[in-house]
Amino acid sequence: MSISDILSEDMILTAVKADTKRHLLAEIADLTARKSGLDKNTVFEAILERENLGSTGYGNGVAFPHARIEGLKQIVTGFVRLDSPIDYESLDRQPVDMVAFMVSPENSGDDHLKTLAAFSRVLKNNDICQEIRAARTVHDIYVALQK
Repeated sequence: MSISDILSEDMILTAVKADTKRHLLAEIADLTARKSGLDKNTVFEAILERENLGSTGYGNGVAFPHARIEGLKQIVTGFVRLDSPIDYESLDRQPVDMVAFMVSPENSGDDHLKTLAAFSRVLKNNDICQEIRAARTVHDIYVALQK
């Protein structure tokens, strides 16, 4: 599975201004709701509930918030590059400035894990992360994510 299979350019936001993790998750919920047709509060609560189980801050400035939502028909993914890093309670205790996110149907099982793995493969590469941080446009970020 490649990033182009799971992410479209219209689901990438750049220079997002969020001063807290909660504010960031609200931005993600809003974008996801617009794409999926779900209520943004439903999306926010699902992501927050998952986050309360343990931080999805992966390390190296990257987080992977995700949730499963009853009634959702297909996986919805997105990517956010923050204007300034925020405290995300990450495993490495470093602030986060890049966020790959996903909501999936409650019974998506294998597809949910494959989608997380696709993002993880790309975003564990320091060179790609630096390219994304230096990118000037959404398209440049999209191209870098496909490497």
